[in-house]
Amino acid sequence: MRVEQLELSEWESALPSDGFEVFHRPEALEVVDRHADAEMKLFGGFKGQQPIALLPVFVQQKSVGTAVTSPPPSMGIPRLGPILMPTSPKRRKQEKVNNEFTEKVLQQVGTDLDLDRRLADAGVESPTAERVLDTLDVDSRLTLFRMECNAAYGDPRPYAWGNLQVEPNFTYFLDLEDRGTEEVRKSFSKSLRREIGDAEELDVTVECEGVSGARDVYRATKERFAEQDEPFGLTWAYVRDLFEALAEEDRARAYVARDDDGEYLSGITALYSNDHAYFWQGGAKAIYEGTAVNSLIHWRLIEDIVEEPPVESVTQYDLMGANTERLCRYKAKFGADLQPYYVVESSGAAMNVAKRAYKLVQ
Repeated sequence: MRVEQLELSEWESALPSDGFEVFHRPEALEVVDRHADAEMKLFGGFKGQQPIALLPVFVQQKSVGTAVTSPPPSMGIPRLGPILMPTSPKRRKQEKVNNEFTEKVLQQVGTDLDLDRRLADAGVESPTAERVLDTLDVDSRLTLFRMECNAAYGDPRPYAWGNLQVEPNFTYFLDLEDRGTEEVRKSFSKSLRREIGDAEELDVTVECEGVSGARDVYRATKERFAEQDEPFGLTWAYVRDLFEALAEEDRARAYVARDDDGEYLSGITALYSNDHAYFWQGGAKAIYEGTAVNSLIHWRLIEDIVEEPPVESVTQYDLMGANTERLCRYKAKFGADLQPYYVVESSGAAMNVAKRAYKLVQ
């Protein structure tokens, strides 16, 4: 396998038709690169001219050392990490692609981080590709690695074998493929169906709005975080640029609920990959005339995925929030499937201190 650093145009050409997150999209990466306090590096693994693996990472330098992350912290990106596209369906060859790509990318990251010089200064030989993960562990006081993987990436073992910590996290995928709206609604819990029905009786409209609607969702979300004394690091400039870039490709929508006077009640910003619609931002609890309206917003979004999706290939709704107990009690009502994904990171007491320095503890 040959591993190269790619330009954004080369990355776009190498992307497969499915199996990646919305933030793997080139228009999303371009915005993130512009706003992140880190340098973006795009790696591609090739068999001849055929791309078989991809990974975006962000390198951040601080006085305490260097962090390599995918995605970058505090950017509202739930998952990123590697994309595998092996040409063979055989398990042995798929694992070979995964193992080789992991080793060679981390070797290149190590070179970029000047690990060879640091190790030479310490009297340690320069690492080979087979020893690169050990090298990361040896140099753990200086280099932090953290990755929240693409949900389609199901085999993080090469990282675990290299003494990195691997833990599962979870999200909810609501499967909407080949299902009508009536079938989907019947699969909801009784209380959720009642809540949607009650909201439908109100003089409330739910419409897709442009960047002005996304701004209202952003403001309400920021206010909700402030009420709960929780940090909210997203700037409006970043959210606006991301929304506009994705909306140009019909990959971002702002669903906004308003009363009969046009006053904002609540809203959801949805993003779209080739496979999924994502509940990205919003959904702060809103009560109007004694009735919660958020379930109605979710329902309008789901109806559109079933009947008229902005991206025709989208078949699932990613509800997010499956790692927070109080949110799970509500989102489990949609009857969605629990989907694991993996977090890979450097471990140890020194790394816990470093995570706080890099604001990786959410």
